Amino acid sequence: MRQGFGFRIEAEDGQARSAVLQTPHGEVETPCFMPVGTAGAVKSLSPEEVSGTGARMVLANTYHLMLRPGPEVVRRAGGLHRFMAWRHGVLTDSGGYQVFSLAARRKIDDDGVSFRSHIDGALHVLTPEIATEIQEALGADIAMALDECPRSDGPPAAVRAAMDRTTRWATRCLAAHRREDQALFGIVQGGTDIGLRREHVEQLAELGFDGMALGGLSVGEPPEVMWHVVGETAPLLPWAGPRYLMGVGREIDILTAIASGVDMFDCVMPTRNARNGQAFTSRGRLGIKQARFREDGRPLDASCQCYACRTFDRRYLRHLFLQDEILAHRMLTLHNLHHFERLMAGARAAIRRGTLAAYAAQTLASIASKDV
Repeated sequence: MRQGFGFRIEAEDGQARSAVLQTPHGEVETPCFMPVGTAGAVKSLSPEEVSGTGARMVLANTYHLMLRPGPEVVRRAGGLHRFMAWRHGVLTDSGGYQVFSLAARRKIDDDGVSFRSHIDGALHVLTPEIATEIQEALGADIAMALDECPRSDGPPAAVRAAMDRTTRWATRCLAAHRREDQALFGIVQGGTDIGLRREHVEQLAELGFDGMALGGLSVGEPPEVMWHVVGETAPLLPWAGPRYLMGVGREIDILTAIASGVDMFDCVMPTRNARNGQAFTSRGRLGIKQARFREDGRPLDASCQCYACRTFDRRYLRHLFLQDEILAHRMLTLHNLHHFERLMAGARAAIRRGTLAAYAAQTLASIASKDV
């Protein structure tokens, strides 16, 4: 591992691991959930509030920060940690997923990707070298190699081509990477083809990344298919380093992946769903706009000790949300992040006890009850 990094596995339960990821900005207990701070902030919350949920690493978006304010602005400000006033870990994605989602605005070849900004239409180029340079300027603790994310239902030839290009780009990212205080993770592609996934793990493992991620999942394939791919692929990733499943956020998906040996997760669901009036609770999801909560004096979740649940009730939060008061968005976001961090803390404790399967079954049964 690089300067200031380490990964120490402290307990195992089947394929699941409870570990500590050491970064230059402190320790991150895994399995962990990383809140998404797309533009350098977790929407509506202060860094202290995010930290108070238990989160010790957040994800920032290379594509958006590249366009605004620009990586050199962040670098001159002292890097993302100082720019964001966030004292814990930061992971930046490569920008590849956002670029590839702009199908009508981009052109891809072996050199890289050229695309039109969604902001002003300006032409930009992203190559493996540029993606690496930007993330070094941003100063994240963990950077991701540029990859090509194919459609999950794409033709086999296209999935193979994207996988092979990702391997070539991964080699170039490693060659371009200079920061010894920043880890670099590779991203495994291969769609839903288990054979391709296994082949790609072998290719990337030989390159010597500091950690490995599974990309190209939760992009439209049935959940059962994703679980199968993760179950077959995650245990093949290098045992001694962190394993990251990108962009997956439902509780059932997270717990299933933890049981398969995944250590790190991120997803916009807790924050995005909060802004749409949805709270995640231990008894299922709650839509705060519903008329049945008009005079409901209970907290969002009686088993939760977050500030929102200790302080406000459903009728008040419903009133705020219907009035489009920012406090509703803030409190729902705060609660949802607490919910996911509590889920991860429970999983870590269960792994240490050797009871992950029972913990997952009990948790999912409670959520499925929908008795909110």
